[in-house]
Formats: sequence, C-alpha cells, structure tokens
Amino acid sequence: MKIICVGRNYADHAKELNNAVPGEPVLFMKGKNALLLPGKPLYYPEFTDDLHYECELVIRINKNGKYIQEKFAHKYFNEVSVGLDFTARDLQQKQKEKGLPWEIAKAFDSSAVVGSFVSIEEKNVQDLHFELKLNDDVVQKGHTADMIFTIPKIIEYASRFFTLNIGDLIFTGTPAGVGPVNIHDRLRGSLEGETLFDINIK
Repeated sequence: MKIICVGRNYADHAKELNNAVPGEPVLFMKGKNALLLPGKPLYYPEFTDDLHYECELVIRINKNGKYIQEKFAHKYFNEVSVGLDFTARDLQQKQKEKGLPWEIAKAFDSSAVVGSFVSIEEKNVQDLHFELKLNDDVVQKGHTADMIFTIPKIIEYASRFFTLNIGDLIFTGTPAGVGPVNIHDRLRGSLEGETLFDINIK
C-alpha cells in the first residue's frame, strides 16, 4: 500500500502559502508507516514546533492499473473518505529554502489520518462537501468542485508514473484554512455532514 498526495490542488490554498497555482498535479508520497491507525491519537512529533493540519478528500483504489485514461478513472475507485495530511511546516520551509525534498516534513510516521470510507455510488465525486473542526470550531471547508485537477485527471496523471494497486490511497489536496495544532486539540473531519474521523493530539 502506498499513499499518493496531491499538493496545491485548490487555488485559495496555494495562494495562502504564497505558492504558484500549478499547471500539472504536484505529487508526493507517504510510506505505509505514515498511516495513523484507526482509534489512535497523534503524538506531537518532537522534531517540529509548527505542526499543521490539512484536511483532504481521500480515495481508495480498488483495481490495479497503469496508464489509466481519464475517462476510465472512475472504474478504479468506489469509496471515499476524508483525511489529514499533517505537515511539519517549519521543517518544510527549511527544506524548501535549501532546495531539498521535504519528505521529512510530510511523510513522517502517523502523518496521514484516514477516516471511515463511504460508498460513492450514485454520487458525483466532484460535488462533495467536506469540513474539519478543530475542537469546536470549523477551520476548513472544502468542495470538490473547486479542485484545480479533478479526481479522474489526478488518477490519469499519477498512473503515468506509478502503477496503482488495490488499497492505495490518494489524498486529493487541501482547501484554504490550514493551520497549527497543539497538544490536547481534537480534530474531526466530516463528509456531507457525516463525521468520518475523530482524533486527539497528545
């Protein structure tokens, strides 16, 4: 199982971090140990002082494929969820300033939260609302219609470089509103009003 993530897939988020809006999907990877096991808290990593949440729609691949055409991409997943791409923002900034890769800021152990999956049968995947609550405040709201690159386009692009396997996860990008978390915070992610994950920071 691998985790493929899309960066800068919402224009407002790219702007809030002073990044250019990309012409092609920006991809990066997380290893299997990045997955936070269900029901477990996230322990604030000792190597960062600026841990940020990024809430995203997540799809799970249900069919092996390579060089998948956009028009056939819908056949390669039938469930979605919401998740968190945790980012050590201070480490990321240091790596970017040096022109170095930033996996240490994005792909560390337990940096990927995934909620319960729900079927998308009879749903338009590009017409889904999701949101994140930090404690009792809504801090992010996203609508998949606002993606720069649609999910079928992401699948087509990613499968040019990586064979997609059953069980692979694709984090499809975060909307504006990312921000820091602290010890004792609670994070809840929902899709169309249904809470799919509920985690604590310790």
